[in-house]
Amino acid sequence: MARLLDGKVVIITGCSTGIGRATAIECARHGAKLVLHHIGDAQAKLDIFDLKKDIEAFEKGSKEVRAIDIATNITDDGAGKRLVDAAVSAFGEVNGLVNNAGICQFTDFDAVTKDQAEKHMAVNYHGTFGITQAVVRQMIRQGKGGSIVSIASVCATVGSAQLAHYSATKAAVLGMTVSCAVAMGRHGIRFNAVSPGTVETGMNKGDLVGSKREWMESRVPLGRLGVPQDIAKPVVFFISDMAEYVSGQNLIVDGASTVYYQ
Repeated sequence: MARLLDGKVVIITGCSTGIGRATAIECARHGAKLVLHHIGDAQAKLDIFDLKKDIEAFEKGSKEVRAIDIATNITDDGAGKRLVDAAVSAFGEVNGLVNNAGICQFTDFDAVTKDQAEKHMAVNYHGTFGITQAVVRQMIRQGKGGSIVSIASVCATVGSAQLAHYSATKAAVLGMTVSCAVAMGRHGIRFNAVSPGTVETGMNKGDLVGSKREWMESRVPLGRLGVPQDIAKPVVFFISDMAEYVSGQNLIVDGASTVYYQ
C-alpha cells in the first residue's frame, strides 16, 4: 500500500474515541507521526494508551517514536500553543491538523439552555479556532505550507430537529474554513472540511435506537449508517499531497443521504 503521509507530522484533536481515533489509526497506517490530543480524564487516558499500542503495531521493530499524547481542554487559553510546542519538540515541525474534538447533545430547540448553547460554541468553534490559529502561526514560521482539516457536519447545511445549537457551531466551522482558505493561501496552507452524515460513535449511541435507527438507515441510499473509518480516509486524502491544489472545500460523507429526496 502506498503511504500518503510519510514524513508528515499531524496533530489530531479529540482522538481517544470515534472519528478521532479512526483518523489517528488511518494517518499512522499512512506513515504520519502524530500528536494525539485528548481531554485527560481517566477513561481518555486508557483509550489513548490502547490507541498508541495500535499505532506502534504499524512500525514493528522500530524504536522511533511515532505518537505522543497531550491532555488539555481545547477551550483553555494556550491549548493550541501547548499542542504545537509538543509537536515541534518531539518531531521538529507541524504539517497537518485535524480539528475533530467536539460535543453534541441532542435537545429539543425550546429546551436548549443558554449555557448549553454557549458550551457547544466554546468547544466546537472557539476551541477549534484557537487550535487552528496556533498551528497556522507555526506553519507560517516553517514556510512550508500545510493542511488543516476540520470535521464539520451535514447539520451545518441541512436541518436536524434536536441540533439547532450544534448545527450553528458546525456552520461556523465551515465559515472559518472557506475564509481561512482564502486568507492563508499565500502561505501555502490549505483548509478543507469533512462533513459526516450519521456515523455510529459513542456520541450518538443513545440517539440511534429503535425506530429512529431504522428510519435513519432507510434514508441512506448506500444502505447503512457510517462508521468512523468512512470519515478517516477522506481526511488522509486532504492532509496528503494528493490534495495539494484542493482548498476551501467541504466534502460531505453521508452515503448520499442528504441528496436523497425520493
